Amino acid sequence: MQYAPIIKEIGRGAKGARPMSEAQAESLFGDILDQRVPDLELGAILLSMRIKGEAADEVAGFKRAMDARTAQVAVPAGPRCVVLPTYNGARKQANLMPLVAMLLAQEGVPVLIQGRHDFESRVSPFELLAALGITPAASPEDAAAQLAEYRLACIALVDLCPGLDALLALRRRVGLRNSGHTLAKLLDPCVGRSVRVIAVTHPEYLDRMAEQLDREHACALLMRATEGEAYAHPRRRPRLLGYVDGAARVLFEQEESDPSREPAEGCSVADNAAQIRAMLAGTVPVPQPIRDQVSALAQLARA
Repeated sequence: MQYAPIIKEIGRGAKGARPMSEAQAESLFGDILDQRVPDLELGAILLSMRIKGEAADEVAGFKRAMDARTAQVAVPAGPRCVVLPTYNGARKQANLMPLVAMLLAQEGVPVLIQGRHDFESRVSPFELLAALGITPAASPEDAAAQLAEYRLACIALVDLCPGLDALLALRRRVGLRNSGHTLAKLLDPCVGRSVRVIAVTHPEYLDRMAEQLDREHACALLMRATEGEAYAHPRRRPRLLGYVDGAARVLFEQEESDPSREPAEGCSVADNAAQIRAMLAGTVPVPQPIRDQVSALAQLARA
């Protein structure tokens, strides 16, 4: 594939750039994931896309390329598997993503946590998961066995899509996120048997993701993230938009912030894990927005 003509079109700045077709985007992202693009051209492409932003056809093409290179995890019979991405970790408050996963597993809904972590300034979600007795599976087959036995598994991105893992690792070298971080939220390691949680930080990505989920005829939950993680903020529940076969329905509307609900403090691994254990044991109440998210996901998994 010739990269200069594409760079010429997408690299003209936010106003002058022109988007790729879906077929061009699929071919280009396939080369990127296969690590065939030379460093100079790859840097130009990533920075151009960062400035321009991904158009709907480009997201669709990138997603097709990623799907073709994503390992699949078998899901046991019964409800769909909730796929929870984790790529950020805790910054100021406790990370309650593992609580969502463990509450769903208690209800018999399988949950697969997928992701990676390389933020020096945040507490690793994988260290938190390990403190709760959840360690990454050695392979997709191992993850499938854990789902069958425990209804809960965790797997590193590198074991699902190595090329995407390598692309995300460039953030530390370049200093900026790239299109791979958008695509990681759409990763589907259980095609046809999943409910993906698509949790975004910036409002403009809600529309971008909604269009892609509609295109895919997806089964998913679209929501605002909390500190970049896929759980509902304890003080104010975001709008929870459910997708079944691409048809969207508001499962819970966004609510006003309630100052009486304090986010769980203490984002160290030990403090965070202790709070989650206390919530699971019933000695500390589970925040209502988390209960609502669990309810929405269980509903979608059984749809």
